[in-house]
Amino acid sequence: MATIGATRLDYYDDMWKLESTATVVALVKGEDGRTGLVLDRTVFHPQGGGQPADTGFVGVAGSEVKFVVQDVRSKDGVVYHYGLVENSGEEWAEEFDKGREVVLHVDESRRKLNSRIHSAGHLLDACMKNVGLGELKPSKGYHFPQGPYVEYIGIVPQKDLQSKQKELELEANALISRGGKVFVAVVSYEEACKLCGEDLPDYIPKDSTPRIVKLGNNPACPCGGTHVSDISEMISVTVSQIRTKKGLTKFFYNVGP
Repeated sequence: MATIGATRLDYYDDMWKLESTATVVALVKGEDGRTGLVLDRTVFHPQGGGQPADTGFVGVAGSEVKFVVQDVRSKDGVVYHYGLVENSGEEWAEEFDKGREVVLHVDESRRKLNSRIHSAGHLLDACMKNVGLGELKPSKGYHFPQGPYVEYIGIVPQKDLQSKQKELELEANALISRGGKVFVAVVSYEEACKLCGEDLPDYIPKDSTPRIVKLGNNPACPCGGTHVSDISEMISVTVSQIRTKKGLTKFFYNVGP
């Protein structure tokens, strides 16, 4: 098979977009036997960055055939939509011949839930200094519906955990109640530094143009995921527990219904 070019990420430019059109590049078989659909561009968010994949379906213009997207993964810049075909006969593969125009539909409820959970993780990051935990440095986040958490380098003394847990929750919910627009843009490294309070992670190359996300008036952070359009859409955040181990502190949380 010829080398497949990188997939254009439509959600990267407009993370609230749920439908788009694309052109089929290839129909492939994954190493695990799953059928994968590769398109020239996609509005589906692949699993990564601590965020689960979007689901939905890809339809063919003028046909009832649907490719039901159950999982989305990215490798070397190419996005693979894995799933199965509905409303098809034995020759269904012809419906997805190279060059065929298709319509993409992202499951709205799943996208919104993933975006709310992901955004809440960043909101907790923004609240850390406000509750006296500025010495903890962000490490990573796990923003799946089952057990989401944000992890920091550093350990909070055990005697402070209970009070900080409640303070952090109250601070986050105060910001949610006030609301605020979410801003996302691809900017120069210098501009990203300013927006992020001169605190960009070391893994961001200095000659790059990071995509940053800014929640209201809070400091921005680099991120390639999807988020809410307004802080108020998170509804509420509950900090369920805090764990410390081997120089790391994890804050587990949940978002409101």
